[in-house]
Amino acid sequence: MIAGHFGFAAAVKAKERSTPLWALMLACQWLDVVFVPLLAAGVETIAPVAGTKPGAYGDAIIHADYTHSLVGALALSIVLGLALGAKYGRRSGVVIALVAMSHWLLDLVMHRGDMPVLPGGAGTLGFGLWRSHAASATVELVLVVVGAWRYGRAAREVAGSDAGLQRRAKLCGAVALAGGAGVLALNAAGF
Repeated sequence: MIAGHFGFAAAVKAKERSTPLWALMLACQWLDVVFVPLLAAGVETIAPVAGTKPGAYGDAIIHADYTHSLVGALALSIVLGLALGAKYGRRSGVVIALVAMSHWLLDLVMHRGDMPVLPGGAGTLGFGLWRSHAASATVELVLVVVGAWRYGRAAREVAGSDAGLQRRAKLCGAVALAGGAGVLALNAAGF
């Protein structure tokens, strides 16, 4: 799941207007941002599910004991929330930490039982929605559509009655929807 995380962050931005959008977008992917260098270093790995094409949407098992364990995700979320909360305020820090942790919760629904409770692989979790590509893509699409709609609606509220700002607000909502749908399409196609 990539696009769904972004959709969730856009929905949160609609409510938490003082928290910077870039910080919410970073937060929703924070676990994966930390995962990538650990993957490159061979500390965490990805393996295709037997009998599937490598890189296919949802057809992988992650071995991410640090970034995608429950305890690791909590720790990384708290670190990001504290770091950005120091600059943007306590409320934004808490929101950022919660959005970062939402990554783990959304992944819990999607992943096959490959998300450990503790670093080191103890007690893995995952509901496995990725076993059904159609169902998992639908859930992601719903997150993208709802997030883009809420974000666009909030932007229009902020724009007030200014016609130029209203056009920009509508464009922001449309771009959020098109961007999320595009990311989902690329992800589902295996890119």
